[in-house]
Amino acid sequence: MENTPHARDGTPQVPPATPVAVIDIGATSIRMAIGEIGSAGSVRTLESLSQAVSLGKDTFSEGSIRKSTIEHCVRVLKSYRESLKQFQISDPARIRVVATSAVREARNRMAFIDRIYIATGLEVEPIDEAEENRVTYLGVQQLLRGESSAAEASTIVTEVGGGSTELLQVKDGNVVFAHSFRLGSLRIRKSLEGYDASPSKLRKVMTTQIQRAVDEMRQQILQDAPIEMIAQGGDVRFAADHLVPDRAADTLTRVSAAELEAFTNRLVKMADDQIVRRYHLSYPAAETVGPALLTYVLLARAFRLEHVLVANTNLRDGLLREMAVRQAWTPEFRRQIVRSAVSLGSKYDYDAVHAQHVADLASKLFHQLQAEHRLDARHETILHIAALLHGVGAFVNSRNLHKHSMYLIQNSEVFGLGKRSLLLVALVARYHRRASPQPAHEGYANLARDDRVAVAKMAALLRVALALDESRSQRIREFTCNVEKSRLVITIPRADDLSLEQLAMNQNSTLFEEVFGLPVLLRLSR
Repeated sequence: MENTPHARDGTPQVPPATPVAVIDIGATSIRMAIGEIGSAGSVRTLESLSQAVSLGKDTFSEGSIRKSTIEHCVRVLKSYRESLKQFQISDPARIRVVATSAVREARNRMAFIDRIYIATGLEVEPIDEAEENRVTYLGVQQLLRGESSAAEASTIVTEVGGGSTELLQVKDGNVVFAHSFRLGSLRIRKSLEGYDASPSKLRKVMTTQIQRAVDEMRQQILQDAPIEMIAQGGDVRFAADHLVPDRAADTLTRVSAAELEAFTNRLVKMADDQIVRRYHLSYPAAETVGPALLTYVLLARAFRLEHVLVANTNLRDGLLREMAVRQAWTPEFRRQIVRSAVSLGSKYDYDAVHAQHVADLASKLFHQLQAEHRLDARHETILHIAALLHGVGAFVNSRNLHKHSMYLIQNSEVFGLGKRSLLLVALVARYHRRASPQPAHEGYANLARDDRVAVAKMAALLRVALALDESRSQRIREFTCNVEKSRLVITIPRADDLSLEQLAMNQNSTLFEEVFGLPVLLRLSR
């Protein structure tokens, strides 16, 4: 309590809440949430804004974003900037702007991002599917803990967006599956534009198209326990508002799957202008609500669900929560990432005992040598995952194992790791033996300087950790690191002989000396 501010009368002062803002540039709209973060990490939403845009229409039909659409987005974001001034939010560290599939898949996404920055000063971050899944999970964590039926079941968390459908499976608090499918309400709608058919025929075509994707989803979901489904997204919230008019805003709403299907059947028979008039939706929302609700209905039917749990959370809630905890790489997320990596390693029949021990040694080296490498918690997780998976390439062939490991990791999915982080994991695993990182190496050459340096540092630490378990007996569990006379001395207690490990260290520590300027010596404690 020594650092807690006090008033003149001696009573502790509560630090003021911090206003922050997140902006989500989606396929059909640009949405902003302004929140207030309390001293204990609590989040309170102060205001929400939404403006329809046609980004998805451009990208999913033409492959790029039209100039007129870009300028429309500029006008929307300029108006949001004015709203931010009213809340005195100007620090870039308190504003996060993300873009999803419509921007991510556009050929001219860099021109779009640059134009937004020039016109508004806002830096747009196109997030990939893994990042969306991670933020989605962060947004529903509290709801999962508060819903007893979801806690006891295997829970599917899904959101049908304009360009993609996010699917998470959570069991016993752990993410067991996470994937983004290229099935979105706007993408479906655009695919039907060439059909000149009756509404009933269009419904049949749309159902067939969605069912193919739903069948793929069902095959990948573990079904060894009762399943609950939490549905997110504006379309399913719209349906829940009509089916359960008095529903609470801060809890999950239980909606009958049969009633949801009946409501959807009525809706998909209506023309867009009828939906606008009857339900007071915008025309962009009227275009996509039918395909979105039909996707939720077919998912519920595929898993034989009697009800669906509708959440009021969204991507922006997860982003606000992320800002509240001040960094994304929390211990809870690290645990989920490690669990997903272990599952991937098992798929390739890795040596689990050796891999886990090397990963633990690498993490201990990371923490003890913090003053030397000066990397952050994100890099510690990347190093740990690379250590876990460094040997998966043996599944292909022990010859060139390190290169096979890089390929398998880079072309796999690990929950919570986006493409950039997964590339770093793959490169660290690739450099766990043989050649040092070289400018001409694939993947490494295109990294920013900070990432290149980080890869070299992490690979050097991994090689030292591997030398410490050269015997594969896991006999070295504790050690202390000290820099003495321009060399790194690793002192090992309670070991009879270190000749095998020292020989391996002489061969493996060359990269460590290149990177940190310190030769490595093993020493038995006396």
